[in-house]
Amino acid sequence: MKKTIILATTALFLFTGCLGGGDGKEEWTALIFPDKQNSKRSKKLAVYKTLEECREGSKNELSKLGLSDRGDYKCGLNCEYHDGMKVDICEKLVQ
Repeated sequence: MKKTIILATTALFLFTGCLGGGDGKEEWTALIFPDKQNSKRSKKLAVYKTLEECREGSKNELSKLGLSDRGDYKCGLNCEYHDGMKVDICEKLVQ
C-alpha cells in the first residue's frame, strides 16, 4: 500500500510538470516591424503582463512613429534571447 501511494505521488508530480504545471509565467514581448514586408527588421519594444497590453502598446508605438499604415507588430509569449542564434525565441507569436 505504501509503495502504491509513493508511486502515485511520483507519477502525479511527473505528469503535472509535463502538462504545463510549471511556474505559470506569462509575459508578452512587443516586437515592432517598421516595414510589414520585411520581417527580418524588428524593434523589441517592451514586455507586458497581458496580450491585450502588448497589442495596445504596439499599436500606440506604430502610431507614434508614423508607421501605422506600413508597419506591423507581433506579441511573443515568454520570449527569451538565444545567444547562439542572436534572436528572441518565443513560445508563441500572435498579432
